[in-house]
Amino acid sequence: MREGSIKQPAGDGGSEIAVDMSVGAASDKTPEIDSVNKLPLSRNALKVLEKRYLTRNEDGLVIETCEELFRRVAKTVASGDLRYGKTSTEAEETEKKFYDMMTSLLFLPNSPTLMNAGKRLGQLSACFVLPVSDSMEEIFDAVKYSAIIHKTGGGTGFSFSRLRPGGDVVGSTKGVSSGPISFMAVFNQATDTVKQGGTRRGANMGLLRVDHPDIMTFIKCKDDNKTFNNFNISVGLTEEFIKALETDGEYDLVNPRTKKVAGRLRARDVFNAVVAQAWKNGEPGIVFLDRINAANPTPHIGEIESTNPCGEQPLLPNESCNLGSINLAKMVTEDSKVNWSLLKGTVWTAVHFLDNVIDVNKYPLPVIDEMTKANRKIGLGVMGWADMLIRLGIPYNSEEAVELAGKVMKFIQTEGTSASCSLASERGVFPNHKGSIYEGSLEVRNATVTTIAPTGTLSIIASCSSGVEPLYAVSFVKTVLEGTKLVEVNPYFEEVAKERGFWSERLMEEIAAKGSIQDFAEIPDDVKRVFVTAHDITPLDHVRMQAEFQRYVDNAVSKTLNFRKEATLHDVEEAYLHAYRLGCKGVTVYRDGSREEQVLSTLKTGTASPAFTEEGYIEPMDLPVDRIKYASKVHIPNEGKYEIEVTVVDQKPREIWMHAPVEHKIAEILEALLRLLSIGLRCNINPRTLLKQIRESMLTYGNVSSPLAYIERTLLKVMGKFGVQPVRVTSTTCPECGGNTQHEGGCEVCHNCGFTKCF
Repeated sequence: MREGSIKQPAGDGGSEIAVDMSVGAASDKTPEIDSVNKLPLSRNALKVLEKRYLTRNEDGLVIETCEELFRRVAKTVASGDLRYGKTSTEAEETEKKFYDMMTSLLFLPNSPTLMNAGKRLGQLSACFVLPVSDSMEEIFDAVKYSAIIHKTGGGTGFSFSRLRPGGDVVGSTKGVSSGPISFMAVFNQATDTVKQGGTRRGANMGLLRVDHPDIMTFIKCKDDNKTFNNFNISVGLTEEFIKALETDGEYDLVNPRTKKVAGRLRARDVFNAVVAQAWKNGEPGIVFLDRINAANPTPHIGEIESTNPCGEQPLLPNESCNLGSINLAKMVTEDSKVNWSLLKGTVWTAVHFLDNVIDVNKYPLPVIDEMTKANRKIGLGVMGWADMLIRLGIPYNSEEAVELAGKVMKFIQTEGTSASCSLASERGVFPNHKGSIYEGSLEVRNATVTTIAPTGTLSIIASCSSGVEPLYAVSFVKTVLEGTKLVEVNPYFEEVAKERGFWSERLMEEIAAKGSIQDFAEIPDDVKRVFVTAHDITPLDHVRMQAEFQRYVDNAVSKTLNFRKEATLHDVEEAYLHAYRLGCKGVTVYRDGSREEQVLSTLKTGTASPAFTEEGYIEPMDLPVDRIKYASKVHIPNEGKYEIEVTVVDQKPREIWMHAPVEHKIAEILEALLRLLSIGLRCNINPRTLLKQIRESMLTYGNVSSPLAYIERTLLKVMGKFGVQPVRVTSTTCPECGGNTQHEGGCEVCHNCGFTKCF
């Protein structure tokens, strides 16, 4: 902080206080970092890399170290230099620069590059936009192409604005069109089916222009939080619509098939519907289409219709972009100043890296290969912004922070463009340069240089804050593999708390429970000012920060405007209008707890119980959002350590899970058994009846030390000992590890295990 600004913390990123929340087991310390990996990576980073990035063999076993991963990526991307007359020795020098930049955590590329570089798949881009044209053949071509992209680890954006509205004539059959929303369901189901190589989930952006006749249906298409769960949706607002909104007037709806006016709507009614749905569950977002196209660098090639799933990358149809993020937390000197020299060097090396990716990339479709190489768009962004501010002693919600945001991003934009121009002098301008906004003024290699993306898993690997978001928590509870719940403390806050003498384990636990430090009298006011979290900041402060970064970004900025639960419709409306006035290209909002309200209200009406279908079958109860889990650590002889979790609702076990190594010889059978056992519990089958079957199975095979035995013991223990300290699972619970998730830039992110998904 200014009167004692903090330094870069050493070690793996923060103190962890063991809190015994397990059943019948004592706490263990968190395991030490794997000595095989000689890199400055936190335990969380190692866990995420192992789970999602490191190469595995056909049996699912990890066969790569973290060092080897970064070497693989650096070597593959550096090989792009050979296409431009560089020698193998020069390419090796580039490889070292790339390797050092990544392993020093100064910069990381988007996830597909880390996952696929140097492998058979070889698809390195994160963002794609596919056209959806108004014929059955073209629609299902787009479905097929999106499945291919998802399989390679990319996310896809679509505009459904070209599709004729529901009820319109179908010329070939004289039938009636079902409209774009019905076809979105086909894309959603296809995404559900494809499991992106087992490492990334399918993600889509669905956009509809505000002047499409089906716009009101589209606005409410995710009303129940259950449909289109593989889509983020956004309404494309036009300048005509904004003008009608400002004058409380009407605007035209246009049939995309006939290009004729199909009706008129009052702009205020449509805007109110968007605001109400966003207040209710965070969607739809809004995208200012005309503003995006005003910044389109290649308008002679086509119009931008949609963005990638999180909204930060507007793209032409059949275009892709690869992204990367500079870690601003590393760009601070020991005497608490911005390290402009290091930042400049990193920008230049990162632009070189991202331009090489375009050439070594294996694109999923020839048409994408052609369009991407014709424009050569890259998206260099940042992460660790909140950390940089903390290290400089600057509150996130201050004029000084906004001013610095502009200064930092302008520097990155200027140096990034200079680096691109330098590459152009060696390698040539991008092929579509003639006719672009740069013709006659700037010889540049890349049609765009900068983008600010969400960095959910990347920021975990780099042990920094996500994107340009504020801290999501100063102290929080996370789950580790042994079943112990740990209170993890922000390393900068830990350092300040110990230096200033107000550190205690009790205080850290209380902060973790509350989520903010603002109401703790023992914490000095100057510390409170700097360590603000997402919910300590007003939505308008969020907008101001996004807009300031947007001023110096070619593409767009992915950021979530966080609202407290008690926020009003008017608050959301003001944030949207403020974003337009300040020059943002799009907005995503999230009101705390809004996505869980319907589930909770269902519980209050007593419907959260098993039900009978029309065919007479029993359907298991849905687990409520607010529930309790009991965790037990066990050590099975000749097997190793396991964690068993039992979910309890209304003092009855309803779900049981055992975290076993994936490579375990019976992992698949064990998982199937636990799924069936949990369904039985959720169908109100007496647990003792189920336990009897487990007992008889063990007696039949004479194995009383098998995982089944420990499952039986844990269930019995939970059924008889509800006095054990439970872990209350909140409405933002990660489905993979039980940790808390945070809404960031159109994503739900778990900072514990790296789980991410689209809203």
